[in-house]
This record gives sequence, structure tokens and C-alpha cells, in this order.
Amino acid sequence: MIWFEFALAALIIVLAAVKLSEFGDVIAQETGLGGLFVGTLLMAMATSLPEILTMITAIRLDHIDLTAGDLFGSCMFNMLLLGVLDMAFYQSRILRRVALKHALTASLGTMLLGMAVFFILARIDVQVGWVGIGSLLMIATYAVGLYLLRNNGAPGIAPEDEPLPDEERPAHRRALRNALIGFALAAGVLVLAAPHLVRSAGEVAEITGLGDGMVGTVLIALVTSLPELVVMIAAVRLGALDLAVGNLFGSNVFNMFALALADVFYTQGSFLNAISPAFALAGLLAMLMAALALIGNLAQVERRIWIVEIDAALLILAYIAGIYFLYLRGIGI
Repeated sequence: MIWFEFALAALIIVLAAVKLSEFGDVIAQETGLGGLFVGTLLMAMATSLPEILTMITAIRLDHIDLTAGDLFGSCMFNMLLLGVLDMAFYQSRILRRVALKHALTASLGTMLLGMAVFFILARIDVQVGWVGIGSLLMIATYAVGLYLLRNNGAPGIAPEDEPLPDEERPAHRRALRNALIGFALAAGVLVLAAPHLVRSAGEVAEITGLGDGMVGTVLIALVTSLPELVVMIAAVRLGALDLAVGNLFGSNVFNMFALALADVFYTQGSFLNAISPAFALAGLLAMLMAALALIGNLAQVERRIWIVEIDAALLILAYIAGIYFLYLRGIGI
């Protein structure tokens, strides 16, 4: 029965994620924001809802390490998906075609990962109320990063279009309204289905005998990243490469914002100080993979051997090796 609940919840999330991709692409076109900004903000926030729900549930159940493992593991899995994306669509040369458009987003995600690792290890006991200073600095960095993405001439954000003819404006408004309603409904379905997916995955993990650390970093991160996976595939099929890549890099940024935001829900002190220092290894691995993806996107050189993109292959190998290393270290077990 538990396997059926898991499969049904996963299927519902997959279908909702496909609709998120379709409506998100319409919103990008109708608002003139472009695939980069919508992918980094709107899509990344919506597809990261399972991580947010997992985080809140885990904190209520006092599974702090499960939250850290889920968010760091999701960042690693996002970079794995970026490698798989380039492998699967090697003829499109996706990593090269969107090379310069997502450097700021990738850099922001890498910086936030580095800040998370630093504050987990530093154990700085300075709080504002019950919220740690590290979490507040990460939230402030996230806000400044979004400002830069939107207002500092980030590539991929479309300039103002010419005014629409009067006869086209009603259709334009109708298409945008329908897309916004559809996007909200799909995100709502995701919110309702995610708790069932997480709960059933937790029971499956309990049957297997794995601890919070590996469950969060591998299993929970995998199932809560299903929206990113499906949105990525659907967006590429629609030709919305900026939306696909922006969603993956943007999800990393939003995951680290969620890690800092967890301090608001955790009222027993600094949340980052409560995380086991062993999880800094998972954070470092996620940061290294993000840096590798950034370098691969920026390097304007031939990187293919036959049909294999070297940077994409390195991302996939880094994920596999990283998970194996965490298993050997017994993280969270």
C-alpha cells in the first residue's frame, strides 16, 4: 500500500510539474520577463515547494539533519540534472547556448552554498531573537541577488516590447490571466501532493533501515526534485532552454534561501548551529558541483568527445562519487 501511495503522489507531482512548465513559459512570453527571470524566480519557487514542505515537517518532527540533507541533496541533484540535460540533448549544445545568461544565478547559488557551509562549521552564536545571524545574512544575500538579477541588466530578461495594437490587448490579457490561474492551480496541486510523497518516502526509507542523513540527501532529495526533472524535460521540448537551465540554477538559490528561512520555524536557537557539522560535506559537494557547472557554462572551448560533453560527464560522475563518499562517511546514519 505504501508503494502505491508513493507512486500515485509521484505521478500527480509529475503532471502538475508539466503544467507548471507550460504556464511558466506563457507567463515569460506574455510579461516580457524572459525565461531567465521566470525560471530563476517563479519556476524555481514553485518547483521547490516540496523541499519547503519537507523542511517544515522535518522541523516539527525534530529531524533537523533530514532538512539539511534534503536541501543540500536537492542542490546536488539539480546539478546532476544539468549534466543529464546536456547529455540527453547533446545536439542542442545546451550548456554552451545558454553559457553567459545564467552565470549570475549560478554564482549566487554557489555563494549561498558556501555561506551555509561556513556558518554550519563556524558555530557563530549570535542571534536576533531566535534567528541566527548566519541565516539573516543568507536571506539578505538572497534578496540582493534577486535585485541584481532583475535590475542589473541580466541577460535573458527581455526589454520592453512595443505597445500592442488595441485589438490584440484583450487576447494578451486573457492569455496572461489564464496562464497565471493555471500556474497557481498547478502549484496548489503540488502543495497538496508533496506531503503524501514525503510521508510515503519516509516510510519506505524506514523499511530499508537508512538514517535521516542518507534518506534526506538521496531519497527525499530525489523525490522532491521530481518537479525540477519534469519541468526541465518539458521546457526543453518546448524549446525554452533558458527556462530549463534557469529553473535548475534558480532552485539551488531558492534551496539555500529555504535553509536560512528554516531558522524562522526553528525556535530553539540558531538552526544552522543545530545542523550536524558532518553535513558540511554534503554542502561542499553541492558547492563544488555548482562551481563545476558554472565553469562549464562559461568556458567557450570545445569540450566534446564523440557525443559526450566533458563538463556534463564530470557533473554526473561528481554526483555518483559524492553520494558514495557520503555513504562511506556514514553521514546521518
